[in-house]
Amino acid sequence: MDLRKVNELRAFVKLCKQNPAVLHAEELSFFREWVESMGGTIPQVPCNTASSEKPEEVKAEEKKPEEPPKPPEPESEESDLDIDNEGVIEPDEDEPQEMGDENIEVSDEMMDQANEKKMEAINALGEGKLEEAINLFTEAIKLNPHLAILYAKRASVFVKMQKPNAAIRDCDRAIQINPDSAQTYKWRGKAHRLLGHWEEAARDLALACKLDYDEDASAMLKEVQPRAQKIAEHRRKYERKREEKEIRERMDRVKKAREEHEKAQREEEARRQAGGGAQFGGFPGGFPGGMPGGMPGGMPGMGGMPGLNEILSDPEVLAAMQDPEVMAAFQDVAQNPANMSKYQNNPKVMNLIGKLSAKFGTQP
Repeated sequence: MDLRKVNELRAFVKLCKQNPAVLHAEELSFFREWVESMGGTIPQVPCNTASSEKPEEVKAEEKKPEEPPKPPEPESEESDLDIDNEGVIEPDEDEPQEMGDENIEVSDEMMDQANEKKMEAINALGEGKLEEAINLFTEAIKLNPHLAILYAKRASVFVKMQKPNAAIRDCDRAIQINPDSAQTYKWRGKAHRLLGHWEEAARDLALACKLDYDEDASAMLKEVQPRAQKIAEHRRKYERKREEKEIRERMDRVKKAREEHEKAQREEEARRQAGGGAQFGGFPGGFPGGMPGGMPGGMPGMGGMPGLNEILSDPEVLAAMQDPEVMAAFQDVAQNPANMSKYQNNPKVMNLIGKLSAKFGTQP
C-alpha cells in the first residue's frame, strides 16, 4: 500500500476527530453515505462550534475604523466676494429696438437721407432731447443699416438713458459691421459697467483704448479694472478649491476600492482556510483512483495518486470543483465509471477529468 496515501488518510481522520463539522461539508456527502451504509454514524454539528468563534469574527468585521472627518465644503463663490457695486442699475427689459433690414440695397439717395437724419439726431442729442435723438438715429439706420457709426451713436444715447441692454444690442450689431471701431467698444464697455459686468466692461474698455486711446474710456477702465481683477482672482481661488476637492474625492474612491479589495481577499483567504480541511485528502464525489483501504469512488484508468496539495493548487481544478454541474457529473462517474460516456460532449466535465488524468499520468 502506498505509504503517502495512508498518511494522507491518517491526516484526514485526525482532522475529522478535531472538527467533526468537517464531515457535514456538502462535498463529503458521498463519504457520509458510505459511512452510514457501513453502519456508522455521523456526529451532529456541535451547536457551540460556530457560535463560539463567529460572533467575535462578525464583530471584528462589523467594527469598521472611524472615517476621518471630511473637510468642510467650500463656500459658494459669491459668499466671500465683496465688490463695490456703486453705480450699478437694474437691467432694462424693453422690447429690442429696430435694427433695419441688413439685406436692403442702399441707394445714394438713401445714404444722403441717412446722413441728414444722423445730423438731426446729433443736434437733438446736443439739446438733451434723448428720445428724439433715438428716433432720428433709428430712421437713419432704417435708411442705411450698413453704417456701423449709426448703431454706435444710438448706443451712446441708450447709455445716457441708462438702457444698457439696448446699448449692448446696438454695439454688437456695429461690431459685426466693423470690428475695429474703438467708439463701439467704449460704449459697450460703459453699458456693461452700468450692469455690473466688471470683467466684460474691462475687456471692452481696454480694447477701445488699444484701438484708439480715449481719456474717457481710460478713466472708466481704471475704475472697473480692479473689480474685474478681484473677480478673476476669486474665480481662480474657487477653481483651485474645486480641483482640490475632486482630487480628494478621487483619492477617497481609490482608497475605498483598495480597502474593499483587501477585505475581499481576506474573506476569501478565511473561507479557503476554513473549508480547506473539508477537502483535505479527498475530492467531492470520491477520491480519484479510489481511497486507500478499498473506499469506492475510483476513476477508470487512474493509477497512483499524486499529492493532494499539488492537485488543489491547480486553479482550474479548484474552479471546476466549485461548479455544481461538474461536481454532480464527477460524482456520478466516480460511483460508476461507465457513466463517463454520458459526459463525452460536456467540455467542462471532460476538461476536469482530463486535468486529473494528466496529473495521474493516465488517459481518461
